[in-house]
Amino acid sequence: MSVLPDLHLHYVQACQNLSHPENPFIARVLQEADKNDEISTKGITLKLAGNNHLVPVPRVTDDDLGVLVSVLGQAAFVTGLDLAYNVLTDDGAKTMATFLQENSALRYLNLMFNDIGTSGAELIAGALHRNESLVHLRMTGNKIGNQGGMFFASMLKINSTLEKLDLGDCDVGMKCLIAIAIALTQNKSLKAINLNRPLLFSQQEETTVHIARMLRSNSSLVELHLSKHEMKNFGVERLCEALYANSSLRYLDLSCNSITCDGVKFLGELLKKNQTLEILDLNANRIEDVGAFYLSEALLTWNRSLQALSIVSNNITGQGLVALAHMIQFNTQLSHIYIWGNKFDKSTCVEFSELIETGRLKPGCTDVAPYRVDGKVFLAELSHGLAKHRYWAPRCAAVAPGAANASLDIVAVSEY
Repeated sequence: MSVLPDLHLHYVQACQNLSHPENPFIARVLQEADKNDEISTKGITLKLAGNNHLVPVPRVTDDDLGVLVSVLGQAAFVTGLDLAYNVLTDDGAKTMATFLQENSALRYLNLMFNDIGTSGAELIAGALHRNESLVHLRMTGNKIGNQGGMFFASMLKINSTLEKLDLGDCDVGMKCLIAIAIALTQNKSLKAINLNRPLLFSQQEETTVHIARMLRSNSSLVELHLSKHEMKNFGVERLCEALYANSSLRYLDLSCNSITCDGVKFLGELLKKNQTLEILDLNANRIEDVGAFYLSEALLTWNRSLQALSIVSNNITGQGLVALAHMIQFNTQLSHIYIWGNKFDKSTCVEFSELIETGRLKPGCTDVAPYRVDGKVFLAELSHGLAKHRYWAPRCAAVAPGAANASLDIVAVSEY
């Protein structure tokens, strides 16, 4: 570990040397970092996200980033950098790519929702051909397009360090998804990937077929996000066929697709034999009561590995929800369930209120809370869910470590 420099002092000096005005947000974060007593033993993540909900902050620009990385060059104790929701462009990506090639300490980099395009993606992906320290990269929401995604697919054939890669909402296309699937048949280091909301113009589900083929041979992937893929029952069947032979995947996100009860039938049969999956996200599909019955049957008697299930907004009525409530009474392994957005009736409210009041469902592990009016039980919505902190994270530790969350708080991949 290097000698601890005074980050704020070095930043002020760098601004003077480069004739660049200080960014008060960066200055304040560096001052706070200098006061951190654990900086020398545990390392530190500089939280420079531009979407502070409490205090408006001047967002980090490309020039600001140039000054910052000149300060961090010798600061080996800075192991994480959160630059989400700023105004970094391809010029900033060039600066960051150079930093990644020269830096051997950074393990976490969050660039989500900046203005990085295809050329910036090429530079960052190129830097990761040689970087051997970065473990977790978030590019979410940067419009890198299909070509930009192809550069990351090529990187995955070479890089053997990266464990988590987030390319959700990046406008990648079919060719990129297929290239990534092919790369992951050989890559042995990546444990989590987010491929949410690609731009697909085919109804043939070619991408799902290739991803399923990858899952047959990949033995390292733990978390897979396939939200908004326009996936139908055919695609779910292909994934389930592959997962019979897969013993590593623990978190499967199929939210916001076009899955009906017929597709859930394949998932139910899979859950009867698969003892690896721990989180299943079916939020915003249309599985209805029949799909809920398939899940209840599999989880009641056969499956004892699933820990979290999201069936939010699936057009399920009281019959299906009550069946799930009865299943939870017997399946003690299932600790998290999310049901809001379905059609609650009196029986649903009574059953889930009993689960919560008896302690079978803990308040932080579901998205409903019971309340009474005139002696009748109703359910109110709680702001909980598997995707609770996918797009933002509180600056303070506002969430219990075991609460469900998109960053694998249930199923840990790495310290990041």
